[in-house]
Amino acid sequence: MSQLKTQVIILTKYFRIDGEIDLLPGARLTDFMNSVSQIMVVTDARVTDHDGKELVKGKFINVLVRNIEIILPSESVV
Repeated sequence: MSQLKTQVIILTKYFRIDGEIDLLPGARLTDFMNSVSQIMVVTDARVTDHDGKELVKGKFINVLVRNIEIILPSESVV
């Protein structure tokens, strides 16, 4: 199956994560989140605190789903 990279912004209590997730073509972000169990893979990730200070960058990071407070496609930010 072909996958589509989707740029996302993830907010947790302490961090902002900008990166990419793999979505199947036509899949909604909500459906993706409902299918993830405990850990979500984010690629080409940049983690900052809420003041914008960069803490870490990585080609591949795991994010605990239970810590996510907000997730949205980067393209939807105005």
